[in-house]
Amino acid sequence: MKTKSYLELADVKAIAAAAEAEALANNWPVTIAIADDAGNLLWLQRLDGAAALSAHIAPAKAHTAAVGRRESKVYEEMVNKGRTSFVTAPLIKGLLEGGVPIVKDGAVIGAVGVSGVKSDEDARIAMAGIRALQL
Repeated sequence: MKTKSYLELADVKAIAAAAEAEALANNWPVTIAIADDAGNLLWLQRLDGAAALSAHIAPAKAHTAAVGRRESKVYEEMVNKGRTSFVTAPLIKGLLEGGVPIVKDGAVIGAVGVSGVKSDEDARIAMAGIRALQL
């Protein structure tokens, strides 16, 4: 039997604070979502000025990265390269860059999804949050 790591509230708060700091340092109005390994939402934070739609997209990106066990960017690239039927895959809702899995000891324990600026900037904010855990 294996032992499984999971995100605790202190971890979630640390991720959120670091992601928020990255966004604010760049004046990026975004929504930050953090999910557990099953894609369940643990945290949602919409910064001042973030578009209302970003509060729907960020959790979808986090969910996709968590259940897919890879960055949401992978799915966006798949569709852009012509595999358009992938948009019908069950449980995969956030097919845009900006969802990043949180990996500890080779296992995905959650994910961060960010929405509101350019997709690569969303991903940059998500990764800044994850780095706070020093995994």
